[in-house]
Amino acid sequence: MTQRLLRGLPALLLVLAGPALAEPPKGLVERVEALRAQVGAPGIAVAIVEKGQTTLAQGWGMRKLGDPAKVDADTIFQTGSTGKAFTAAALAILVDQGQLGWDDRVIDHMPWFRMYDPWVTREITVRDLLVHRSGLGLGAGDLLFVPRGSLSRKETVKRLAYIKPTTSFRSGYAYDNILYMVAGQLIEEVSGRSWEDFMTQEVLKRGGMASATATYEARWATPDRAFPHARIGGAVRGDGANSLLDEREELGRAAMPAGGLALSANDLAQWLKIQLGRGALPGGGRLFSEAQAAEMWKPATIEPAKAYPPSLAPLASHVTTYALGWEVSDYHGARILSHGGGVFGSITHIILLPDQDVGIAVVVNSEDVALLRGVAHMLVDHYLGLPDQDWPARFGQFMEQRIAGGKAALAGARAAPARVGPSLPLDRYVGTYRDPWYGDVVVTREGKGLRINFTTTPRMAGRLDHWQYDSFVTRFDDKGIEPAYVTFALDADGKVARVSMKAESPIADFSYDYQDLDLRPVETGK
Repeated sequence: MTQRLLRGLPALLLVLAGPALAEPPKGLVERVEALRAQVGAPGIAVAIVEKGQTTLAQGWGMRKLGDPAKVDADTIFQTGSTGKAFTAAALAILVDQGQLGWDDRVIDHMPWFRMYDPWVTREITVRDLLVHRSGLGLGAGDLLFVPRGSLSRKETVKRLAYIKPTTSFRSGYAYDNILYMVAGQLIEEVSGRSWEDFMTQEVLKRGGMASATATYEARWATPDRAFPHARIGGAVRGDGANSLLDEREELGRAAMPAGGLALSANDLAQWLKIQLGRGALPGGGRLFSEAQAAEMWKPATIEPAKAYPPSLAPLASHVTTYALGWEVSDYHGARILSHGGGVFGSITHIILLPDQDVGIAVVVNSEDVALLRGVAHMLVDHYLGLPDQDWPARFGQFMEQRIAGGKAALAGARAAPARVGPSLPLDRYVGTYRDPWYGDVVVTREGKGLRINFTTTPRMAGRLDHWQYDSFVTRFDDKGIEPAYVTFALDADGKVARVSMKAESPIADFSYDYQDLDLRPVETGK
């Protein structure tokens, strides 16, 4: 008997020495389904990893409104800007291979690359591409690919030379997407392989993310995929019932390195394990070195303090910084690495608790932020041993207030136009107007009115309704595109000298950077 006990002792000691799993909250499966049904979101999936083990990878709801196919752990969702960390990981692989360094100058690998300021062109590094301190404004250049831009990645990158900065280089934080496109082009220039190929073969497949995709064609060829949905039936986006969106190229292909991946709950669980393992692959070997993992988590840019409403005040961090594809902050004394992601009709939130060895990913195939963030933060509290603060209700209240505020602001503006003008016969507004970085916007006659066409962005066209004076408002054929005010400025001779724009909705996504356009008539040479 003693010998039997001794023989069993090593196994017993191994069990006792192994880390205990906290495990997901009791009743989580039922609660997520209840929240999904309450909000009216089509589908949601959650992945949880604890101490190297997947403790939950599950889907709820449907892939597509009106279709009985259910979301499961292998249903791929578009994950938006959470893909920035994947692009950083692809660069980390090249750093490990000695093909580039984080602090290499970009022009040393892409001699043709240009920023607006020649000094910035000379000094900007690989690290600078990833940490939102370039001096570009919030979302600068996003109209080149939001939605469905037609330019190649290289051409999009070349047009950076015409985008004026809003602050000095490395002086502050402003989130951008276009420099992650530069990072994607850099991967191609250095490796000799497209970002899509490198990401698919060297990151997704080597990382064991079996169903993940890095191209539209691969996503469309996957039967088990979630379709995008958005609330576009009300006064502002987010106000109304969920509607199925057109899944054709929601973003231009050039933008894929900034947020074009699609992953399932099982894929996300694998990604969480790699991140928490500092680059180690669950089955052995490494995707990237521990040294590069440390670089990617190292804070680089301080973000401005966020102003939270009272209901979300407990989320306030002492300091929030941006690293290489990750936000780094604190919450109740715990270190948090996180990133959100959103493309039209799909949103994602990924959270790492490195010191607790816990990772959480939540994806939703609609734009229901309250559901996404509510579930994610509910799980964070659970794994930090904090009491339930009913984050779904808190975020629900916040979103209701935000939408109500946007509707009120829009209604106020709509109630007060002067209804004077236009100053010119409609034919005199017709013409081609060019912005140095965006390209051409064409205004034509259509029946008794005007029509506008953003030529760099296929299918971004619609009528122009008169608003006041020499301002019109777009009514795009695609109702998922944010409307915008279009204002024609006249010179002393009564000719159109320039055209400016701004989003109609006060809560429009920052990627609709209409305000950055400086459109001039092509025929005048101005």
